[in-house]
Amino acid sequence: MPGPQNPRSDDQQRDISSKAIGNGDVVSERVFAEGEEETDVLNMGENTSGTPDERYALERRLRLKVDLRLCTIAGILCSLNLLDSGVISSASVTSMLTDLQLTGNRFSVSIFIFTISSIAFQLPSTLAVRTFGPRLWFSTITFCFGLITMCTAFIQTWQQMIALRVLLGIAMSGIYPGLTYLISTWYPRREQQTRFAFLQTGEVIILATGGIVNYGLNQLNGRGGIAGWRYMFLVQGLISMVLGLMTYFWIVDFPEEAHRSFWFLTPEEQDLAVSRINVDRKDVKPDPFSWGKVFVHARDPKVYGFACMFFLLNLVSTALSYFLPIILQNGMGFDENQSILLSAPPYYYAVIPVLLSSVIGDRYRLRGPVIIFNCVTLIVGFCMLGFSQQVAVRYVGTYLATGAYVSNWAALSAYQANNIAGQWKRAFTAAAVTAMNGAGGIAGSFIVRSVEAPHYLTAVWVSIGSHILIIAIVGAFSVYFFYANKLAASGKILIEGVEGFRYTY
Repeated sequence: MPGPQNPRSDDQQRDISSKAIGNGDVVSERVFAEGEEETDVLNMGENTSGTPDERYALERRLRLKVDLRLCTIAGILCSLNLLDSGVISSASVTSMLTDLQLTGNRFSVSIFIFTISSIAFQLPSTLAVRTFGPRLWFSTITFCFGLITMCTAFIQTWQQMIALRVLLGIAMSGIYPGLTYLISTWYPRREQQTRFAFLQTGEVIILATGGIVNYGLNQLNGRGGIAGWRYMFLVQGLISMVLGLMTYFWIVDFPEEAHRSFWFLTPEEQDLAVSRINVDRKDVKPDPFSWGKVFVHARDPKVYGFACMFFLLNLVSTALSYFLPIILQNGMGFDENQSILLSAPPYYYAVIPVLLSSVIGDRYRLRGPVIIFNCVTLIVGFCMLGFSQQVAVRYVGTYLATGAYVSNWAALSAYQANNIAGQWKRAFTAAAVTAMNGAGGIAGSFIVRSVEAPHYLTAVWVSIGSHILIIAIVGAFSVYFFYANKLAASGKILIEGVEGFRYTY
């Protein structure tokens, strides 16, 4: 088996971060001072030579390599959570509910029990990314996810479904926060929202395609004496297991450990990757681990504000991703197969707003206004879904709502990652916001009430209210960040303990 490209000795590797800070490789960095226009600053050092054009080309090549190796697999792996919601939601309009006696609130229980187990293990699973390394950890939990999904095809009772959902939540717990944490360590803050958008794009494309695949698999209903919904879990479980094996060779390590990745960066490119992050926020290398260094960040109120916004956002995403086929079937009158197929297009559409809003957000370093715009769009979409009598208008509303909440996944991920510093704080915040995101999933699994068909007014009003609260929190943060930056510029405070750090809002 071929080894990683251009390995270095441990002594050489320990020097990378200090060289990047002290001497620096070439880094094109946009610096924003209060009241000044952005300027390009080249931080030149001994490790990279050549003209400015050559150095710029090196940085572009580095970004492209990281995008192709990290953002691609991150989008695919993060899609597993949405893929699970797509499988179980598609199966919910087949014979699964009667086959497993998922009557009453048992189906909702099977959804939220997954979330509870995921919340319980998110912090340790995120920290395990640092302990075991991204390649080993993500490949292991992805393979386990696929194995458990495949086993779901063979269960016979609702109790077995609940047990497997608990195990599935444990396996999934570290994927989203761990990958959010890993991506944030590779990119300067000005580039992060677009990368989170790449992640979301991969997620929603796979989710939408999974819905079409589920339609095809459901046509196998009865073949070989196997129900169509069982084929859904069987096939997608096998695919996830293969993906887990591929992940070990595909995904990359942290920047300072990039030399351990397979066929990835040259030594010059790795030095540049480390230098870019140290110029942006000086937090490439983590301090030695201790639980105290992790939980000390629980004292920062910002973490709770970010976590609250993810909770409010996932109220909506859970309601739509898990229950959209049911809404289409019971609320709009489509049949079983039409409901499965029509749940896919809104997710394909979501690729457009998430990429567009993220490129604008990164280009102009806007976070709060982008989030607020997405919230307003979602509110309009839910008004169309909940209050119109025309099926076409209601269905268009699902497009607006889906595109808006997917776009805000990327926007909120960048918002929290841009306004914290330090490796253990990044890990703690990623786990905290994902845990509250999961809590929102628990609540969201109960707001779509079948007795309220066809308009599901509880889900509509909760979704609208949650996004009004997100707008209020962003507004409060923006005021705080503005005045904190003013105080930091005058030398009165030190933001995040990092000289020169400024909030992005």
